[in-house]
Amino acid sequence: MGSENQTSISEFLLLGFSETPEQQLPLFRLFLSMYLVTVGGNLLIMLTIGSDSHLHTPMYFFLSNLSLVDFCLVSTLVPKMLVNFLTHSKAISYAGCLTQMYFFMVFACSDTLLLTVMAYDRFVAICHPLSYVTIMSPQFCGLLVLLSWTISLLNAILHCLLVMKLFCTEHEIPLFYCDLTQVLKLSCTDTLINNILVYLTTVLLGILPFTGIIFSYTQICSSILRVPSTGGKYKAFSTCGSHLCVVSLFYGTVLGVYLSSSVTQSSWKSSIASVMYAVVTPMLNPFIYSLRNRDIKDALRRLISRMACSW
Repeated sequence: MGSENQTSISEFLLLGFSETPEQQLPLFRLFLSMYLVTVGGNLLIMLTIGSDSHLHTPMYFFLSNLSLVDFCLVSTLVPKMLVNFLTHSKAISYAGCLTQMYFFMVFACSDTLLLTVMAYDRFVAICHPLSYVTIMSPQFCGLLVLLSWTISLLNAILHCLLVMKLFCTEHEIPLFYCDLTQVLKLSCTDTLINNILVYLTTVLLGILPFTGIIFSYTQICSSILRVPSTGGKYKAFSTCGSHLCVVSLFYGTVLGVYLSSSVTQSSWKSSIASVMYAVVTPMLNPFIYSLRNRDIKDALRRLISRMACSW
């Protein structure tokens, strides 16, 4: 290996949104607002579910964990972007990039697995209602969440350990955060093992869960169509409508990120697609669940009433 390939850099440059330097301050205000809305919305969902005994069910237990993941996901990416806007700097240290990449992979993978678990929960509730309480016991629900977090942590650790063995001289990342695939593209050394692992985990932790979600909703639709009354069909579908919207938004934006990164060299366009996936989706999830779910809305009213009375 030549001397060039032996060189390791100390920092990366995040080029996302750097094509329009005159818009840095407006972008700072925009993303600060989005971040505060996302944090506030997801914390409110967690507080509402935790404080209302009517929502201590498997579906809302999984929803509170999804809100926690969304809160952590945006907090991993957005604060660094806001600092860069204010300081007019694009730099992130090697250690900072590796740390951000690790936590991003943990929370993105957890998002995928939790959405799959939530689809399974709706499948059991609608297709096997008489066995729902037995199957979705508190112990089993806790195990599903624990497995989701454990798999996500191990996946991120494995990727980061392999990335640490790479050397590179290029240091420009065309996004506003450190993304694994973009870092691999900068490597001067062979990334065959890394790429194989990326493809393998994409199948096991991306495509396979999505297939599980599709299967669950195929069975759910089949069961709903067998319900004789229109009111019964509406009630059955309303219990999974919010989750279906979130799944569509999540996977649609993920697909948009990787399609945009493969067809455009513009850091601006790539970052816009990434924002839709990493910032907009976590921001919209609380609104989707609160606006479309009567139980959440009722619990929010009770929470607000209790807070008003305490004041």
